[in-house]
Formats: sequence, structure tokens, C-alpha cells
Amino acid sequence: MNDSWPVVAELDAVRRLRVIARGTPGTGFAERLVDAPFDRVWGLVSDLEHQMPLMIGDIRSFTVTSAAGERLEARARSPLGMRARFDIVLRPGWCLMQSRFLIGGMAAVAERDGTRLAFFGGLRLPGIRAADPLLRPLMAPPAARALGRLTARLAEPGG
Repeated sequence: MNDSWPVVAELDAVRRLRVIARGTPGTGFAERLVDAPFDRVWGLVSDLEHQMPLMIGDIRSFTVTSAAGERLEARARSPLGMRARFDIVLRPGWCLMQSRFLIGGMAAVAERDGTRLAFFGGLRLPGIRAADPLLRPLMAPPAARALGRLTARLAEPGG
């Protein structure tokens, strides 16, 4: 028997988010390598109040209502006036959010001369597991668009 067994595998933040996204029915996932340093990328990503409405078209406003260390609460409002309260864990390179009906997150890790950035989001509804084979392909494009909007801002001057 090997003395180093059992081996513990450590996952970086992007790999951990990928596992959560694949294990959560009704979600879409996207990731890409961004040609910008981690601190610049995460500085933009973690500005949830300003970036969430720009990333996701169904959010008109996103307001952090309380913060205690890495745990936050926020209120989102849609253009149609619907509201959601989110519980959030936000730390460098990691953001996981969930409301009663929605779940999402972002993760980033330094890689080569840039940053690997990932986004996932989707629905939390009863019986969604049965609809997952139909929903997952529909949720991938919005995840890719949200990530694309975010990375486009990194290319802007001052972004």
C-alpha cells in the first residue's frame, strides 16, 4: 500500500465552478482565457453592482444590501420590475450567488500571461433535473454572452 494514499486533489476556482455548473441542472457555463492580469479582471468582475446589469440583460439593477466578510446579500430588479434577493459568497477569484429561483457564479485564476475567467448561471426550479437535457443547450448561449460582455469591457480603455 502507498503511504501517500489517499491523494487529495485540489481544484482551482475555475475548475470548481465548472464542476458545480455541470452538477447543477438547468445551467449554462462558459469560460475563456482573457489577455489581462488577474487583479484587473477580478477588480472588474467583483464590482457586482455595476457589472451584473451590464452582463445580464434581465437585470436592470443589482444592489448589495449587506456585507459581512465574504458573505453578501443583494437585491436584483428586472426591467419588468421583478425582484430577487441573492445570497453571495465573494472572495478573490470566486463568486457564487443564489436566489430562490436563480443560481450563478464567476471564477478567475491567473494563467500564463492572462486570466482564465468562467461564468455560469441558470434556474433553480422544482423538477428541473428532468428538463436538464433540454435546458442546458438553451442556457449555454446566454452564459457565453454574459462572459463576452464582461470581457469586452476589459478591452475598453479604463476597463
